Amino acid sequence: MDVGALRREYTQKGLTREDLAADPFDQFDLWFKQACDAELLEPNAIVLSTVSPEGYPFQRTVLLKYFDRSGFVFFTNYSSRKAQHIEENPHVSILFPWYPLERQLTILGTVTKVSAAESFKYFSSRPRGSQIGAWVSQQSSVISSRQLLEMQFEKIKEKFLNQEIPLPDFWGGYRIVPTSFEFWQGRPSRLHDRFLYEKGETAWETKRLSP
Repeated sequence: MDVGALRREYTQKGLTREDLAADPFDQFDLWFKQACDAELLEPNAIVLSTVSPEGYPFQRTVLLKYFDRSGFVFFTNYSSRKAQHIEENPHVSILFPWYPLERQLTILGTVTKVSAAESFKYFSSRPRGSQIGAWVSQQSSVISSRQLLEMQFEKIKEKFLNQEIPLPDFWGGYRIVPTSFEFWQGRPSRLHDRFLYEKGETAWETKRLSP
């Protein structure tokens, strides 16, 4: 297969400075709503990048669960590989891959844990199966078989039968506090539109980047 021959022109839209909101959170809100309205598969999926203590970058897809002007929140096991990386180095990047709209958005930021109360509020809203799954998975650890995982699921399911499932002390949320946003819109001939918002002392500063 000739991978080099796979190509397409990006012709849906352009992005000008006049199109942009002064605040990147407002611009994000617009693009996110458009991604939802377009019924993209998992519009809240983000590729989270961390760096290991040895300096190796790692990426994985997680789901954004809510956002406001204080940051972007996702949830995970606090013993997972990503959590271990964050403990060593709280600087991360996330990527929203909205390819059907010929768009992507990259955010750089610093991660902090959300409060236990905030984690509990979200955990309580999850389907019961997902709550049990949080107890079962020792995320990123080696397991011998899927059968063992399913047996553990049934064990936890029986343990909490007919009662509320408590929040595991090893599970909770992280908030990404942005320091920059880059909005990327595909254009013909690979002359893409790229705008970078960086946090200044008093306001966000916007720059157009070369494609």
